[in-house]
Amino acid sequence: MKSNTLTIIKKEFARFFGDRQMLFTTVIMPGLLIYLIYTFMGMGMEKMATEGTDELVTLRVENLPESMTTVVENLPATIVLQQPVAQDDIDRLEDKELNEVLLRFPEAFDELVATYDPQSGLAAPNVEIYYNSANNASSRVYHILESSLSAYEDQLSNRFDINRSDKEDAHFDMASSDDVLGSILSKLIPMLILMMLFSGVMAIAPSSIAGEKERGTIATLLVTPLKRNELAIGKIVSLSSIALLSGISSFIGIALSLPKMIHADEAGVELGLNYTFNDYAVILIIILATVLIMASVVSILSALAKDVKNAGTMITPFMLVVMFCGLTPMFQSGSPVSLAAYLIPFYNAVQVMTSVFAHEMTWMPVIVTLAANVAYTGLAVWVLTRMFNSEKVMFSK
Repeated sequence: MKSNTLTIIKKEFARFFGDRQMLFTTVIMPGLLIYLIYTFMGMGMEKMATEGTDELVTLRVENLPESMTTVVENLPATIVLQQPVAQDDIDRLEDKELNEVLLRFPEAFDELVATYDPQSGLAAPNVEIYYNSANNASSRVYHILESSLSAYEDQLSNRFDINRSDKEDAHFDMASSDDVLGSILSKLIPMLILMMLFSGVMAIAPSSIAGEKERGTIATLLVTPLKRNELAIGKIVSLSSIALLSGISSFIGIALSLPKMIHADEAGVELGLNYTFNDYAVILIIILATVLIMASVVSILSALAKDVKNAGTMITPFMLVVMFCGLTPMFQSGSPVSLAAYLIPFYNAVQVMTSVFAHEMTWMPVIVTLAANVAYTGLAVWVLTRMFNSEKVMFSK
């Protein structure tokens, strides 16, 4: 009995370690996936932590008191001090591309602080810091100033306030609700859409081609008068259509659940999702062009596979590529992406969707993305047609 058990163990070990794909998927791939994903996430968090630290920022100061001169002058070298303050400087901060912060002290700030009695019940002198949180450099300088002033305020036993809102309409962050929400959505939604599209393709494509090879039904199709390119186009279009429906359903679900996800309903927050018909149309067209490439690549990999199980193994590395493309908005800088980058499949779709959700869309990247994706789809149809014509590929065991 013991020898029989050892024989079974040896047989299973030989089968497992003799199958390179199974060994790669079971032993190597999990560690590789975790390493790459956490590496990319670490790079992203490091990028977000240091983003904007090397950009020059103009700090405009009004009524700089003598007590704060040393604090302001000891700020990082990337912060350029300018005085005086123009009347329209606050309004200019609404431009999120502008690296500026405005710091306003009350007139005779030192005298007001020295004579203020915290027990009097009167309002303390108020220091105002105007910035734009949608601009990484501006937001960084705001936090540096707020931290420095708070430390000085603690030394003086809270003899002045920072950004106290005396009026209901007072606001110091000049970023609009659209800018703030758009920045969040642009980093989150493209990744979710891409993963939902991939899940839809993955659910049907392997069984459509690799499954038919495994069952032997693909041979029946290949002996009919049907042209191979027609078969390839039919497979890709049908798979893409079904996956597209899955992607649209997922997108609708995300849109409807978004208020619940950020608890906007309970808090009474106005989301300000001011996206136009053109924005939604661009998203839909980009999703369609992306799912065509996705279905094409998965179809090619499925055609190369011997069976459905083998197809899943071959598609796993492709899933890693798609996942990486979806993560890129989380750790890229705010600088514009070069037009040549929109020739990279999947990455280009993510960049276009990111720009739409961030209210920064321009038409040239959209056109380049669509042209590139259509061209890649045509190339994939040609490759799949050649594979359907190859008996070595289609009847491999």
